Amino acid sequence: MKVLRKNQRVISIIMMSFMALFFLSGCSSKEPAGVNTEVEVVDKINITYVKAPLNVPSIVQKHQGLFEEEFGEDNIEVNLLEITSGPEQTQALAAGELDFLNAVGGTSAILAAANGVDLKIISVYSRAPKAFMILTNSDEIKTAADLEGKKVGGPKGTVLHQLLITALDTNDLSEDDIEYIAMDIPSALSALTNGSIDAALLAGPAALQAIKSGAEIVTTGEGLVEGTIVVAVRGEFLRKYPDLVKRFAKVHQESLAFIQNNIEEAYRITAEETGLTIEDAKMMYEWYDFDPAIKASDIEELKVTQEFLKENGMLDKTISIEGLITVIE
Repeated sequence: MKVLRKNQRVISIIMMSFMALFFLSGCSSKEPAGVNTEVEVVDKINITYVKAPLNVPSIVQKHQGLFEEEFGEDNIEVNLLEITSGPEQTQALAAGELDFLNAVGGTSAILAAANGVDLKIISVYSRAPKAFMILTNSDEIKTAADLEGKKVGGPKGTVLHQLLITALDTNDLSEDDIEYIAMDIPSALSALTNGSIDAALLAGPAALQAIKSGAEIVTTGEGLVEGTIVVAVRGEFLRKYPDLVKRFAKVHQESLAFIQNNIEEAYRITAEETGLTIEDAKMMYEWYDFDPAIKASDIEELKVTQEFLKENGMLDKTISIEGLITVIE
């Protein structure tokens, strides 16, 4: 009997120890000591707002407050920043000051990625070959072949610059055969108007303004360049917050649905935001394809763009275009 009572006491001690261990385990963290399991909270998202040449989805997103509505429910502040220059956009992204480039030229995205900027293309923003133009006020210039020896102004390393080089190449000319002056679109429009250049590389409302003032179209991008504009995200942001990136893509789809279902309202909003007439907004809208899906033809166009950059001394090394793309499901 003494042995039995002794065994019972041993069993009781073991059971009490086991229960104490179980209780303590249930109250403690399941992670090993020293592991930080705290999830970083996002309190703001910075997105570029680029309304020109005629970025109707962005204009609708801003006017309807679509991003604020989507992320506001989680107390996430949305900042729409008007940074229109491609290089300035990618520099700000690299510095962590931007999370999404909501309309950046394929040229700028490729240049940035090739130079080490951590970004991913998540969709196409637009394709608009008709929206990119070479314009002139000179009676001597009828085709791109007539640009030989002439002064041409426009933004370097852009879709418009690519259009110029491609147009020259189809006429057995190169940039060495013209006097190319690098300048932004407003400066090119002003220079064309005051006669300090013979031809200007213009797009969107600036091109339309020049045409209304009497300028003639030397060529558009049709058959030469697609004018591919993309949407890109900071790589670190994508890796940390894939669900927020999906929600960004969802908002973009919502803006496209709004345009489709409320086209006249979209024209009105766009006209007000850009200073165009509603008739001009309607006309220019026909130049654009806003389908965000990345097609095989888009990938090939980006590869052509990369070759253009390399052949013209703006890019030392090439990167995998497919590796630059992350499709958001």
